[in-house]
Amino acid sequence: MAFALSMDAFSLSIGMGLLGLRYRHILMIGSVVGLFHVWMPLIGLVLGKLLSQHIGIFAFILGGSLLILLGAQMILSTFQEEQGSMLRITSFGILLFAVSVSLDSFSAGLSLGMLGAKTFVTLVSFGVMSGLLTCIGLLIGKKAGGWLGGYSEWLGGCILISFGIKIILSIQ
Repeated sequence: MAFALSMDAFSLSIGMGLLGLRYRHILMIGSVVGLFHVWMPLIGLVLGKLLSQHIGIFAFILGGSLLILLGAQMILSTFQEEQGSMLRITSFGILLFAVSVSLDSFSAGLSLGMLGAKTFVTLVSFGVMSGLLTCIGLLIGKKAGGWLGGYSEWLGGCILISFGIKIILSIQ
């Protein structure tokens, strides 16, 4: 379950890695995503199923919209003549990214209590797996960015927009 919940973070991290991040940013983003994959299911456990039915849909719309916005900013920056990205690695940007990729963990947390899973072990495995896969995705994206040159930021933006649309369309 931890691997499955971490795959969206991995996929999106490839797109983010195309920005040519520094290794310390990669480690920081991976750590923050890992922490959010611990806290989001824990919050899901605490809030319970009733509350999630009202807030859950809004959270997915917000998360998907944020990914679309980040992707659009990346694409728009490729059309500017000056070098440099509109999208900067900031604390707020990292938090938005972490929240958007850990929304599914929030939903999973709602069912953890019903399954009788070992909460501590489950939450730690969610965090470790998602942090690790995020770092791997960012490293793959960083390497691919070197091969793709100027097109890497455009491709990364398209990936983020695609996943944002997928999240919004998956609302039931």
